[in-house]
Amino acid sequence: MPDPALPLLTAPPWPARDADHLLVNSQQMAALEEQLFASGLPVEALMEKAALAVARRLLEQHAGLLRRHGALVLVGPGHNGGDGLVIARELHLAGVATAVWSPYERHKPLTAGHLRHVEWLGIPRLQRPPDANGPELWIDALLGIGQERSAGEAIETLLAARQRERPQRLVAVDVPTGLCADSGRPTGRQPACAHTTYCIGLLKQGLIQDPALAWVGRLERIALGLPAALLQSLPAHQPLTLRAADVATAPRPQPDPQAAKYGRGRLLVLAGSQAYRGAAQLALLGASASGCGSLRAGLPEAVAAGLWAVQPHVVVSANLGSNGQGGLDLAALAPAELDVALQRLDGLLLGPGIGPGSGPAAAAPAAGEPAAGEPAAGEARLWAALQQFPGLLVLDADGLNRLATGGGAAGADTALPWLQQRAGTTWLTPHAGEFARLFPDLAELPPLQAAPAAAQRSGAAVLLKGARSVVAAPDGRRWQLAQASPAAARAGLGDVLAGYAAGRGAVALAAGWSADASLLAAAALEHAQAGLAASREQGKGGATPMAVATALARWTPHHAKGSAMPMPDE
Repeated sequence: MPDPALPLLTAPPWPARDADHLLVNSQQMAALEEQLFASGLPVEALMEKAALAVARRLLEQHAGLLRRHGALVLVGPGHNGGDGLVIARELHLAGVATAVWSPYERHKPLTAGHLRHVEWLGIPRLQRPPDANGPELWIDALLGIGQERSAGEAIETLLAARQRERPQRLVAVDVPTGLCADSGRPTGRQPACAHTTYCIGLLKQGLIQDPALAWVGRLERIALGLPAALLQSLPAHQPLTLRAADVATAPRPQPDPQAAKYGRGRLLVLAGSQAYRGAAQLALLGASASGCGSLRAGLPEAVAAGLWAVQPHVVVSANLGSNGQGGLDLAALAPAELDVALQRLDGLLLGPGIGPGSGPAAAAPAAGEPAAGEPAAGEARLWAALQQFPGLLVLDADGLNRLATGGGAAGADTALPWLQQRAGTTWLTPHAGEFARLFPDLAELPPLQAAPAAAQRSGAAVLLKGARSVVAAPDGRRWQLAQASPAAARAGLGDVLAGYAAGRGAVALAAGWSADASLLAAAALEHAQAGLAASREQGKGGATPMAVATALARWTPHHAKGSAMPMPDE
């Protein structure tokens, strides 16, 4: 542990609080635009700026498709439709065969003016719904960020037919029609399914939520050059999105160059059980990839016996049997040895694959008092020691379940006070089911609300895992991943993440830093990017948890590079 007499260093703010990272809801984006208009900027000027930028990207990215088959712009009644009409004008002037279709009789004045102009230019306006099997690129500018209700049966039927007949041959302006920009959930039966969504200004938070991913496709932000002073009007803890490029600037405390292994992070991993032996191996692979200097483990006997052959650098601190429920028998940890071990550690990871506890926990015996003879009482002693442990405690998987359900841990009614009274920093890494057991009244909230509420309530940093994981600090800071590899979503991936995050935190404490929640966010980002790298380099089938751990261990800048997704037949 760092010298308690010296103040711990805190990671600097990360990432930058700028247009590339801020996540906003639709009301916030509308309010920012209103500030611009109140300052004297004409609505027409902002529309031109946004739509011209989208038109340029379309001509850059889909020139071949547009040249061969042209474009059809679906035009709505509001300013999203106006954006679409400016795009139609620019494509037409660039020599692209372009048509427009608007199923609405009335349009906002500015949009109506653009509609008259495109007709004057000779751009055809379809009088009937378009053929869903048409080869042209459809540009969805029907409805914008204020969508709350269904787009209507006729439009939904058309959008469903388009996706069925010509999948991936539609792009969306700002938000796909039929998708809520705040929640990411469909507003009706069938949203537009976009190959690419060109999100204008700032990223709308709904577009990176898990329910939206099937509809948004590739997400690209269209910069408007919003003034920094305008962005500062957003709340101090506005959520920030994390992208591949942010790996290069992620906080990474470095130990003293002359530090030996014990000065480079000391971590104990309690993981695995008879049923889940691999979880222990994967968590240790993740921890090893972090660069942690001293790695110890309390493991099921079957894993401990052969660990030397596959991970010889890990010291087996305890061979543990099974409890009555088939889980790892944490009560078998010798109290005296545990107390000594905790004094020497920077971090401890508890949970991957340990299985259920022994039953409702009894109170921990007082110091010097003989154990009650029941496994639950012995495990309760462990939890009492962990509560006083001043280092980083990472609770994952069944560690969280035992804490929430009382399976030898704190018990359902006392889990929250237990977390609140922890002497050191705590990181929680639940998936949705584990989160619901620990915070049942928060489980129905969207992740961007649920995670910070849980963090504030518990005093722990929370990594709520999902397709786009959210990390929240107790002080209100929030981060959400913008990218991850679906092919890497496999059993065991969370074990690697838990080990890697715990190792990152242990290294930071050894270097004299605090285990700030931004380090947990950085670990989540690097883990997601390693999954993407494994998918690119080894194919979807090769994106295993072991490959992700290997990618983390040999991290290089090229892993942060992305590539655009090609259009079908382009």
